[in-house]
Amino acid sequence: MDVVTGAFSFTGRFIARRLMTQERQIKTLTNHPQRPGTEDITAEVAPLQFADRDALVESLRGADVLYNTYWVRFQHGRVRFGQAVANTRTLVGAARDAGVRKVVHISVSNPREDSPLDYYAGKARAERAVRESGLAWAIVRPTLIFGDGDILINNIAWLLRRLPIFGIPGRGDYRVQPVAGEDVAEIATWAAEQTDNVTIDAAGPDIVYYSEMVESIAIAVGRHPRFVYMSPRTSLRAAKLIGRLVNDVMLNEPELEGLMQELLVSTERPRGTKRLDNWLLTNADTVGMKYASELDRHWR
Repeated sequence: MDVVTGAFSFTGRFIARRLMTQERQIKTLTNHPQRPGTEDITAEVAPLQFADRDALVESLRGADVLYNTYWVRFQHGRVRFGQAVANTRTLVGAARDAGVRKVVHISVSNPREDSPLDYYAGKARAERAVRESGLAWAIVRPTLIFGDGDILINNIAWLLRRLPIFGIPGRGDYRVQPVAGEDVAEIATWAAEQTDNVTIDAAGPDIVYYSEMVESIAIAVGRHPRFVYMSPRTSLRAAKLIGRLVNDVMLNEPELEGLMQELLVSTERPRGTKRLDNWLLTNADTVGMKYASELDRHWR
């Protein structure tokens, strides 16, 4: 049996589907057990309860591998990145006490504990908690994940379908390296089979400028509003205004800074094989048809 935190979430769903093709028994720890669109996932369900460590240990007992996708995209309410790091430490400690053989931890490309961006600094601290857990471990660092259930690319398409103009922060000349969710899952299950501890990037085959990625999305959805190049500050103001209209956090400053600093680009050879352009054309009829709300998905 393998345990996946958040098997009904975006990244966790790809891992769960991959494990199902390998005929692995799956258990998921989640606080969203009835999320729409996950009916194809067959898994035993238990709550992800960091406050009850004994119950957490029991929910992990008998597992071979723990695939941990738990994190928070931004600080919200009482949940801060420091709390997410502490929760990760609790989770991997419970996995050790439950006799789990290995943890495969999903992180992000280019984390750094001294990063001025709390998201990336927190991710690096969570990695350290995994390395110090006493378990065998693998750390997988995805770049920009795309696929069914995506938020960022979907919502860019949603805006392109509806607005007469589309704002691009800065000059759009910063690079991203999209990777398919299926490729991330394949790399994660490969990492679980390695006898040595490994830290590895999960990155796709193409590195493109942000403006090129937006152009590809526009071509796929058949809508090409006028592109307007905005200062980062103006872009954040526009995102905040749209966020109020849709009652969501569309984009925040640390995310934009990480994007413009090219932190979603790997320095390793790409292990992913699927191209964003192909996925966009295959899913052109559905991507961006509905807005994908981060607050609805994880907080409400």
